[in-house]
Amino acid sequence: MLKEYAPAAPEDKKELNRQIKALREKLLGQQQQLRDAKLPVIVLIEGWAAAGKGSLIKELISEIDPRFYSVVSPAITPEVEARYPFLYPYMKAIPMNGKITFLDSGWMDCAVQKFLRHEITKAEYRHRVRQINEFERQLRDGGYLVLKLFLHIDKAEQFRRLQGLVEAPETEWRVSVDDLWQHREYNRFLEAYDGFMEKTGDTIPWHILDGSHSRVAVRDAMQLLAGRIDRGLAQGRYVGEPFEADFPLIPMPKLAEVDLSPTIDDDEYKKTLKKLQNRLSELHNILYRKKIPVILCYEGWDAAGKGGNIRRVAYPLDPRGFDVHPIASPLPHELNRQYLWRFWTRLPRTGHIAIFDRTWYGRVMVERLEGFCTEDDWKRAYNEINEFERMLTDWGAVVLKFWIHIDQETQLARFTDRQNTPEKQWKITDEDWRNREKWPQYELAVDEMLQKTSTRNAPWHIIESNDKKYARIRTLSIIVKALEEACDNRFKQIME
Repeated sequence: MLKEYAPAAPEDKKELNRQIKALREKLLGQQQQLRDAKLPVIVLIEGWAAAGKGSLIKELISEIDPRFYSVVSPAITPEVEARYPFLYPYMKAIPMNGKITFLDSGWMDCAVQKFLRHEITKAEYRHRVRQINEFERQLRDGGYLVLKLFLHIDKAEQFRRLQGLVEAPETEWRVSVDDLWQHREYNRFLEAYDGFMEKTGDTIPWHILDGSHSRVAVRDAMQLLAGRIDRGLAQGRYVGEPFEADFPLIPMPKLAEVDLSPTIDDDEYKKTLKKLQNRLSELHNILYRKKIPVILCYEGWDAAGKGGNIRRVAYPLDPRGFDVHPIASPLPHELNRQYLWRFWTRLPRTGHIAIFDRTWYGRVMVERLEGFCTEDDWKRAYNEINEFERMLTDWGAVVLKFWIHIDQETQLARFTDRQNTPEKQWKITDEDWRNREKWPQYELAVDEMLQKTSTRNAPWHIIESNDKKYARIRTLSIIVKALEEACDNRFKQIME
């Protein structure tokens, strides 16, 4: 790709300017069409230092209403974002439906630079390439129009531009140490960029622009963007077909096969609860020092006891080091983005704990059964969720998933108690009763979810909760054991 690229012959300036003017007018008209069609657009602009990425973006947005776009430089992020997964700043930046995000460098430059600095291993680099391909495919399948551009200049042209910037006092600040390093190692970067583009160009192709002729690059970028938008408007939102990747799955029983009879007496409960909570408090400090992120996912039947279970887990934790996220119906700004976006933006920092009361699994349960997404959407979600959770565990997170399980008779008794107890009536809604009528449909959906998403890296745990106290002890025991193993493994990694 890059190594074989040959710049085009010079073009007539007047004709170039005429074409650019016509394309500006076309983009101006397309912005309202994008909004009406609710199509989101991401334009990733990568390229060499001093190739003119900023100038190109300036030309692309020159006639677009500022309310319709945003320009993001993910490489220029607060230090705290280093404590999130690699793709966090890019997922965080995706636009709402009907809007455009221009990324001034992104996942390509970040991955390649980290690899060439030896800040990540070859294996970690391969993981990042895989994650990028999955990320791009999920965006495409979720209806995003994605355009990837690379602004190319040769080593001599880069030297001339960097020298010009350094010699002028007002522009010297624009040349970083990394820019100079990239120039010195131009051939290594050329090899790395070329390899990266070959590995990440199947789902969404790369387009190389001639950065040595800025007006040609502007015209070509505008043509590509306008053409991509035209195709999107003509074809409508892309809907990816469901497929199942090869994930190491753990066999799970069906809910009907689970024995819900286990109980615990009060004395044993109090003694064990105190012991487990004390140990969890100790582990929280170790997690923070070792910068291990933890994600606890709670799903289950209405009135199964998720809230009480979460309270017993949260009580011994330092309140500065965890968050509980109650997940309800998505808000408008969440509904207008890829469905995993609202969970990406709630991920914990390294060393912190995030507890999700309901999760991304709503996609394959309530959204599936209530018709809030298409059949292709929820069937595709099993694989997307497995990819998401693998990315979390590759990052170093401990991911634990709990299905809090009760039988129908227990649920009815608890619903009735809530209905008849004034201080508990806020816990029961008409929707709870409606969902109860769909118990068989939900049970089938949950069984399929457990079978398809209980992976070795992020397994499901079915928690017997007819006895709430037993359920709390069992959940805490699983958490404590998993965190002890994670802390021990991290120590071994450091020693190695």
